[in-house]
Amino acid sequence: MSSIVILNGSPSLTSRLMGVIQHAEAYLSAKGYPVQRIDVVKLPAEDLIHTKINGSKIVEANRILADAGVAIIATPVYQASYTGLLKTFLDTMPQKGLAGKIILPLHIGGSLAHLLAMDYALKPVLSALGARHILGGVFSVDTQITRLDSGGMLLAPELVERLDIALDELARELDRRSSMRSGAATGIDSPEVCSALIGSLGVQVQ
Repeated sequence: MSSIVILNGSPSLTSRLMGVIQHAEAYLSAKGYPVQRIDVVKLPAEDLIHTKINGSKIVEANRILADAGVAIIATPVYQASYTGLLKTFLDTMPQKGLAGKIILPLHIGGSLAHLLAMDYALKPVLSALGARHILGGVFSVDTQITRLDSGGMLLAPELVERLDIALDELARELDRRSSMRSGAATGIDSPEVCSALIGSLGVQVQ
């Protein structure tokens, strides 16, 4: 089963974006997908700033990302764009480091005025890194996430619904790819493969 990596570009590990990330981790883990997270803020600052692509932590982070079939790119919106912290990591990636991966962007901003930052700031960069299968993504507003006294985060029902729809689409794409790989290995006309493909498309056979 393909692994999923969440690339967290927030400079804070306690920001409201973590509520979105934790929801995605729990949702996908419950479906049986292996999920890993790269918190860019934990990587050596000098390696990031000076683009030291041979730094051990940078190499390991890029290896994890290279091995994954899915990359969830999570970032707050700063100055109508993604964070500079995320940019420093993207600069360490191989030229086509996202080729062949399913990409799901997750943004959070102070208002809907920054809604288009995902399409006009982040997605072109992801495309330049080889990403060709970029899902629509989910934009959250700060006010949709409430900090709890317990330290957790409470997501608004509308946000949960949109996240679950996006994550379910992601899961279906993963299942479809898995079925296609199985078909290539065992013969696409086998009954098992045909049934898997039909199921992944949500088609009911009478």
